[in-house]
Amino acid sequence: MNRRERRRGHVNHERWLVSYADFITLLFAFFVVLYASSKADQKKQQQVSEAIDSAFRALAIFPDASRQPANLKNVSAISKDEPVTPMNIVMGEEVLSPAQVKQDLSRVEKQLDKMLSNQIADHTVSIKMGKNGLVISLREAGFFSTGSATPHAGTLPILRQIAQALGKIPYDVRVEGHTDNLPIHNAEFDSNWELSSARATRIARIFLATGGIPPEHLSAAGYAEFHPVAPNATSEGRAQNRRVDLIVMPRTQVDLSQPDADAGKASWRKITE
Repeated sequence: MNRRERRRGHVNHERWLVSYADFITLLFAFFVVLYASSKADQKKQQQVSEAIDSAFRALAIFPDASRQPANLKNVSAISKDEPVTPMNIVMGEEVLSPAQVKQDLSRVEKQLDKMLSNQIADHTVSIKMGKNGLVISLREAGFFSTGSATPHAGTLPILRQIAQALGKIPYDVRVEGHTDNLPIHNAEFDSNWELSSARATRIARIFLATGGIPPEHLSAAGYAEFHPVAPNATSEGRAQNRRVDLIVMPRTQVDLSQPDADAGKASWRKITE
């Protein structure tokens, strides 16, 4: 009887170590998972982000969105007291700065100003630097008949010259068709959507036929009357709105209206010619 009572009276005060060991094991496994997640392939993540962004821009979806994937190789610690340097512009494997983009587009603008001086003087072509890139506007009066998507035969040499000039730089070209707000309904088109899209597509096909612009750098979209550059209340304003815009821009969008950052605060890899 005394031996049994002694066995019953014995209490193990070290059982808490079992629960503690289980907790430590689970905690260790949790931090291992976190570490493994932080070491994911960052290069592949960047490529996926750029591919999605290019697809949206090619379809003219979210045209004003600023989707600029960071260059993960050049990420550095930024102090809260220091101004944030504008994000790099990724183009293929090269990284451009906003200043370099402006320099490239300004060079093309000067070349086109000289090449298209007669058309600019006749107000059938206008060239200006826009928010997202260089904008080359081809007015309907100089390139199309009313209600038609086929360019005049005499404008084909001009379009080929433009394509050759734009093909010399590795930038994207988005062809945008625009109309005024007067409804259209003829044997070929039932709406301004169809007319604007057909004109943009026809110009894009001409550019492809020249071989000057790579297909992966070219896209087309129609906006009908919903992106006017002048009021539609007057005939002059409607004439300005009937146009095809060629937007020359880097593959990742950048707001070119913003001032350049101090060149000494960032190191940029420039495009090689």
